[in-house]
Amino acid sequence: MNQNDFSQDKNWEPVLVECYSGYKTNERPVAFMFKGCRREVSETLGRWYEGGIASDTPVIDYFKVRTSEGTVFILRYDIQSDEWGICDKSISKENKKG
Repeated sequence: MNQNDFSQDKNWEPVLVECYSGYKTNERPVAFMFKGCRREVSETLGRWYEGGIASDTPVIDYFKVRTSEGTVFILRYDIQSDEWGICDKSISKENKKG
């Protein structure tokens, strides 16, 4: 079983995500369902990826997002399995800068 499999990683749980698809599929999240609520992404605070160097290591895209309510989450997308996950320890409120 893959090391990045959501079922093996207790900090991540599957999540339904609506995405913007521009030059590639699932380019960035625009909204997601979490704990029975639809949450709109108002800002992408950061994005990064891991994997892909070795053929047995899937590419996983990460997105740190702020919702319209001001809560910050970390989402990840496993390209190989076409699955989204949310870090169950990533929920926080951050002050908006500006």
